[in-house]
Amino acid sequence: MKPKAPEVIAKAIDSAVQLATAESLTAGMIAARLAEVPGASAVLRGGVVSYSSEVKASLLGVDAQLLEAHGSVDPEVARQMAVGAQRSCGAEAAVSATGVAGPEPHDGKAVGTVYIGWAMGTESGSEVHHFVGDRAQIREQSTQAALHQFIAILDKASSQ
Repeated sequence: MKPKAPEVIAKAIDSAVQLATAESLTAGMIAARLAEVPGASAVLRGGVVSYSSEVKASLLGVDAQLLEAHGSVDPEVARQMAVGAQRSCGAEAAVSATGVAGPEPHDGKAVGTVYIGWAMGTESGSEVHHFVGDRAQIREQSTQAALHQFIAILDKASSQ
């Protein structure tokens, strides 16, 4: 698989877009992958590791009633996490990852269910993924999906 982090950093630098992350199941892997790229400090503002629902609500501004009603593995939670990272880090673009890495289901969701949230400017959304593998493989696939999402939103922004 072609490394995506250098492409994300290059596109962000070319577009002068500041980046942020909000991570649950990946626990900082997305931000770490970006930070491995020389020059990342020019565009990577920061990230929030929000493993608990309390941190999602208090630091990222995810609606506590939403978390209570649907749990943390939810498309709207992922979207709100990305918007929260964008706001709290002062970035134009952000991605988030929340899901079930296993080994057991969580919040009624099967192992491998992952939502990647995104925010760019005033637009935001999320996508569902269903990954297969062990815990480490699901976390790695989630990281790659989040990096791919960064590429997609940076490409869209540069074409407008």
